[in-house]
Amino acid sequence: MNKMSPFGLLISYEEALAVISEHVKPIDRTEEVHIGEAVGRVLAVDLVAEVDVPGFDRAAMDGYAVRADDTFEASSTRPRVLRIVEAIQAGETASKSVRKGECIQVSTGCPIPKGADAVVMVEYAERTDGDVSVKRPVYPKANIAPRGEDIKKGEIILKKGEPLTPARVGVLAALGKEMVRVYAKPRVAILPTGNEVREPGAKLEKGQIYDVNSYTLMSIVSMNGAVAAKFEPVPDTVEDLKEAIKRAQDYDIVVFSGGSSVGERDLLYRVAQDLGTVFFHGVQIKPGKPTLFAAVEGTPVFGMPGYPTSCLSNAYLLLAPALRKMARLPVRLERRIKVRLAQRIVSSSGRKQFLTVKLREGLAYPVFKESGDITSMAGADGYLMLPANLDVLEEGQEVEVILFD
Repeated sequence: MNKMSPFGLLISYEEALAVISEHVKPIDRTEEVHIGEAVGRVLAVDLVAEVDVPGFDRAAMDGYAVRADDTFEASSTRPRVLRIVEAIQAGETASKSVRKGECIQVSTGCPIPKGADAVVMVEYAERTDGDVSVKRPVYPKANIAPRGEDIKKGEIILKKGEPLTPARVGVLAALGKEMVRVYAKPRVAILPTGNEVREPGAKLEKGQIYDVNSYTLMSIVSMNGAVAAKFEPVPDTVEDLKEAIKRAQDYDIVVFSGGSSVGERDLLYRVAQDLGTVFFHGVQIKPGKPTLFAAVEGTPVFGMPGYPTSCLSNAYLLLAPALRKMARLPVRLERRIKVRLAQRIVSSSGRKQFLTVKLREGLAYPVFKESGDITSMAGADGYLMLPANLDVLEEGQEVEVILFD
């Protein structure tokens, strides 16, 4: 019978992040996607404008396209009267040119008619039958957006490595780009372990539990620029774990849940050590101490705790940064707010602590239950990171809450 063995020297949370970052590499594969699916992806090439935007001089205001010298000395008491020879809407082109003493009514975005060099805003003109009285002079180029004002042909508009935000997708559309080359999303194999794990929807026998961790991990993967593939639960044997790692070798990263602690059937450490290199096994953090990080034939392997809260909290803290680096996404900017504690907190773990809280009326209420209770996370708005040397936080003390969303 296998014996339980204690963890070795625990690594600090900060050291764990550094080790993970050292051994996780950005994805080099690229692919073309439609711009309608490009938001959140990362450009794999510099984007050079092939056209000017706008591609023509256009009206920046509703009004009248005029020759500027026809409006000189115009005032509300002595307006200059011009004859309207045509009216056009956005998307239309004038069939006539503007000659001296004439104008063409235009809408915002209309191409500037030939002969015109300015637009009089509708607010400063009064139309009467086929004429318009201009009550304020305009200078040449007034209220005209020139060709290439937004984007000039040949200009590098977006650079390789930039994430595509909604505004940047808009730039692609403005340039007429239908497809864009981006870096491929990292492919993540999610492997639950344990003889007791069953799929949601299945009938549970005594001692069995539903697979919570695979679905929380898949959500973390999706939120951080990668794509997950869920494997069937892996039985608690050395042979099955080895076979599972081999089947997942085509993926960019492998994530096990369960099997990383020190119980009789927590065999992942032994398997990872046999097949590759274990970089750490055990992190000075609560919950989530039994976390493993290794590499097998160059593929990063995470062993996440089996308890749902521990698994999910360490997925936020350790897995998500790794995924974002692989996906070439920037480090996520955490939203933090300062509030006061609703009750006293005593910490005796001797480890950095991830403590979930709910916010109500400007106060933070701890909601952590046990590592096995997923509602500790589901009912939380954010969390505190308590330092390892902390003993007590008093009721009413100001704390910084890191928000989940």
